Order: sequence, then C-alpha cells, then structure tokens
Amino acid sequence: MNRLEARSLACTRGFATLFHDLSFDVSAGEWLALRGANGSGKTTLLRCIAGLTRPDAGAIRWNGESTREAEGAFKADLLYSGHLPGIKDDFSAEENVRAALGLRGVAVSDHAIGEALAQVGLEKRRQLPARRLSAGQRRRIGLARLALDPARLWALDEPLTALDDEGQAFFTRLLERHVASGGVAVVATHHDLATAPSRVMRMGA
Repeated sequence: MNRLEARSLACTRGFATLFHDLSFDVSAGEWLALRGANGSGKTTLLRCIAGLTRPDAGAIRWNGESTREAEGAFKADLLYSGHLPGIKDDFSAEENVRAALGLRGVAVSDHAIGEALAQVGLEKRRQLPARRLSAGQRRRIGLARLALDPARLWALDEPLTALDDEGQAFFTRLLERHVASGGVAVVATHHDLATAPSRVMRMGA
C-alpha cells in the first residue's frame, strides 16, 4: 500500500525557521494540498520529500522505509516537479516529454507520446522548439509527462501556474485518475481544484 509519512520535520533558512515538528501522512488514494504565503516553506517541504533538500531534523518514509535508506526504490516511485516547468528550450515538445521520462527510466512509444500531446492540445506543435511556445503551452508539456509517467507518488510545486481553465481542468482529471488508481500526491497550490484534497496543510501558520 502506497503511504508517505513525515515525522517531526524541521527546516531553517538562514536564521528563519520555516517549519518545526511537522508531521503528516498521506495514504493510497489521497492527496495533500500545501497552502501558505510565499516563503512559508511549501517548496522547501516538497524538496525535502524529493530528497533535494535535507531537513534539519525528522524523517520521511515511503511505504515504511526511510527515503534516504531506500533511495533507489523511492526515486522509482517519485515524480517531482518544481515551480519552474523544467523544459529545454532547444527541444521540441515531443523531445522534452521523451527526455523527462527517459531520465526516470520510463520507456514510452512515439505513438503514446503523440497521443498525450494531442490530449493537451499540442498535437500541431509537437515538433516546435519549446522556446516558440507560450508559457501555458510549455506547462502543457508537463501535463503530457504526468499522463504518461507511472510514478506512484507525485510531489508538485504550483502545477497550475500559467495554465488556462482547460489546462487546469485537464490537470484535475489527471490527479483524480492518479489517486483513484491508488496513487499519492502532495501538491503546493494557491488554486482551489474541482477535486477536493483529502487534507490541507497550511504552511507558516
């Protein structure tokens, strides 16, 4: 059973304490919404979950095992997306999706990538360099990646940035499908999605 646990996490930035004695758990079929003002620690918490930032104290476990001690298995189950789209300007939409999945060892056919890009409205722009796409279209490349990646845990930082209503609705459907299949998600977002989170954690409160 997929389960993410955080116990007594603490993290500082300079002399500022972002969070202290923070604990939560999210199980299969659930997603946690992180809310809070800019600088309240949402991004830092996501980076701690992803193993990119080490907390000052506390532990993070995935399926009962420390994410540091079982790093290989954990990373295979994790899809992390930061607040920037993570797109290579010289790559086409198709190449960006293939590269992102390839870094995680996920093999996907050209046909499947083409279908995913069509679903997000990029079928006619799949071969264009990403630099020629709008901010919202670049975000849609990330949506195509989400649709194809089998990761069981999502850690997403403001995934709705620059997306129009249609793009946000598509993300909501992806999230609903992910949790319905037993996935787990932790999402930092200022938006209220049509699918309600299992719980909300307010950072900096």
